[in-house]
Amino acid sequence: MTTLSGAPVANDSTLASGYLHLEGLAKRFGTTQVFSHINAVIAKGEFVTLLGPSGCGKSTLLRSIAGLNRLDEGRIVVDGEEITALPPQQRGVGMVFQHYALFPNMRVTDNVAFGLRMQKVPHEERSRRVDEVLRLVELNVHADKFPHQLSGGQCQRVALARALVVEPRILLMDEPLSALDARIRGHLRQQLRDIQQTLGLTTLFVTHDQEEALVMSDRIFLMHDGHILQQGSAEELYTRPRDYHAAGFMGHYNILLGDQARPLLGEGFDSARVALRPEALYLQPLADGAMGVERPARPGPECPGVIRRCQLLGNIVRYSVECPGVVLSVDTLNRGSRHLLTEGSQVGVVVDLDEVQAFVE
Repeated sequence: MTTLSGAPVANDSTLASGYLHLEGLAKRFGTTQVFSHINAVIAKGEFVTLLGPSGCGKSTLLRSIAGLNRLDEGRIVVDGEEITALPPQQRGVGMVFQHYALFPNMRVTDNVAFGLRMQKVPHEERSRRVDEVLRLVELNVHADKFPHQLSGGQCQRVALARALVVEPRILLMDEPLSALDARIRGHLRQQLRDIQQTLGLTTLFVTHDQEEALVMSDRIFLMHDGHILQQGSAEELYTRPRDYHAAGFMGHYNILLGDQARPLLGEGFDSARVALRPEALYLQPLADGAMGVERPARPGPECPGVIRRCQLLGNIVRYSVECPGVVLSVDTLNRGSRHLLTEGSQVGVVVDLDEVQAFVE
């Protein structure tokens, strides 16, 4: 398997070594510190997502790596070469923005070829590379269309093709799917990941959508107030958040104070805060004749509760359950209408003690 230029795709041995180094990066706008103390080593061919709420610095960090914003501190090294002071066009970076930024008066082929023209790539080579990348993103049959003749998903694939055709060392994508509807976003998310893996392309992807980050990433950098709060695999961030800030952003964790958690965890429990995943809580209907449900292998005490709200989320049912001193979010599999619990139903709530995340202040 090769890249567009014929270079071999990254294998396990190359993934083990650092390719992109971010060392002590900091950026200010006036007196506002956007991000600081950003340190990371990213392997060749890795797909890393910068995840976090709006205003946490993730897009500014991406633009600083691209050279569109000047850093106040730190250095960026790619494959042993420092690029901190280089202009954007000399960094070997491809960028895909949220809003396409296509030329409306140019056909698809001309939009994709624009960067190659700026590089003065000969016509024959340019045509070959444009055709190759349009086939890769499955747009070759739309090559002669204008942007207004394309769907939003197709326009975003044109933007991706334009970034890929220059054969970048690093691909940067700033919330490229957020303007698309859910069905197209789901399809394009998988297509982007497939292309990235096919090319072995080192990629940084910005999103505030945790589901997007979980399904696409090799690693996730969770950002908070201009810092990398936690980094790791999707499984690590979701099941082992380092503190309650991380837990509050990942999934729909129930974040409880110690006193609120004690009825679920027992009197011997002593911690300032705990985080409980909604799927780590189990409901036991108390009405006569109600069907029993699965219980965890290491259950905590059963806490009485009342169903206050039921939300159907496709294959998941999310209940809001009022317990003494707290309202809990509980997720169960949707096993059909006859298994649904109605508002006002009395239940017992049991937590899986093996899934409790306890934090000290």
